[in-house]
Amino acid sequence: MSGSGTNVRRIIEASLKEGSPYRVVLIFTDVRDDRFDEEGRRICRAREISEEFGIPYECLDILDFYRSRGYGSKRVLAIRPEYDMAVLERVEPYDVDLIALGGYMSILTRPILERYDGRIVNVHPADLSITEDGRRKYTGLNAVRDAILSGERWLYSTTHIVRERVDYGEILVRSKPVEVRLPEGVSLEGLRRDKELLKRVVRENQERLKERGDWVIYPLTLQLIAEGRFALDGRGGVYLDGVLLPHGLRL
Repeated sequence: MSGSGTNVRRIIEASLKEGSPYRVVLIFTDVRDDRFDEEGRRICRAREISEEFGIPYECLDILDFYRSRGYGSKRVLAIRPEYDMAVLERVEPYDVDLIALGGYMSILTRPILERYDGRIVNVHPADLSITEDGRRKYTGLNAVRDAILSGERWLYSTTHIVRERVDYGEILVRSKPVEVRLPEGVSLEGLRRDKELLKRVVRENQERLKERGDWVIYPLTLQLIAEGRFALDGRGGVYLDGVLLPHGLRL
């Protein structure tokens, strides 16, 4: 995780329920707990969550790593594999079976992707089965904004396997639809003109999607994996209880 950890909390809370088939053995973050945003708010709450639930904590601050090698930002992906090798050294002693990304804002590279091939999952705020011109339409950091401005009436969350191409891994579970809400009298064209209003509308819709989508399907996805009910065929196919699901499980 890299931020507030709301998804991480839901994953942990579900793991503590009686009969849960999985447990969280480590919280790893790429952001030190003494980093703050422009408004003075703590950026990452990983240590706080680890202390609250008594779960081991590891941190390897990615900005410190890059700066130690002469870079001012983490955008240079050429040395990211070196960072990910260092991450593996922190993670592997905990005998991890599955990695769940909960607001992890660093792109994973081959050292981690190959070590945990098919065993890294993420949740994305869009229906990844929607395509346009042969490509997934709503990928990247602005998926909710893009969906709203495209006129979508409903938003979805999707859990998926993490692969080298960001947001293109196998789809596991898609949430129930969450209706897009716009302020009364505001059109899409009006949103395009008013950037501040657009930011607010996107933020409000994304928070509702997180609550009704992410927080529901992410723990469920981990439960189904832990129960051995999901299988991958290595060719992009996803099976649940032996049945092929072309677009994952749809709630």
